[in-house]
Amino acid sequence: MNRPYHHFYRFSLPGIISQLLLMAFVNIAGLGFSFLVWNSTVNAQSSSSTGTSPQNTDIINYSRALLKIESVRQQAFENIKKIIGNREIPKMACNDPSSLNNIPSEARDIAVNYCNRSQEIVKENGLTIQKFNDITLELQKNEELKNQIYRTMIRLQKNPDAQ
Repeated sequence: MNRPYHHFYRFSLPGIISQLLLMAFVNIAGLGFSFLVWNSTVNAQSSSSTGTSPQNTDIINYSRALLKIESVRQQAFENIKKIIGNREIPKMACNDPSSLNNIPSEARDIAVNYCNRSQEIVKENGLTIQKFNDITLELQKNEELKNQIYRTMIRLQKNPDAQ
């Protein structure tokens, strides 16, 4: 039986891990993000065959997408928490439909909507899913890129219209 949420799960474990690490870095840096609870990301497969760093526009778009995704993630997390109550919220991953089997259907709907919205946010911010994935992967090995993204996110939080 085809489940309607299957096409939202095009992500992979390396992508989840890489964005989790990035958000932990941002959290520690004082931006107040809490990516330590819910794995939520897109696939970070390597297709960076040219080995070049992202352009400034891509860095700005990526940073905007991360900030918006975090806001959506926090809201989804709070809504799921209300449904689940005092029980521990299981780890959920957009790329693993079976990770949603242990939560009530109302919470599952919220998680599926989160995954869908995250992909929309990436596209609304001028990136393809693949480009977003490439940048996420590059962040794992490029400290300067992490710093650029961090500085860009701070600048965007202070002035959302900044370029």
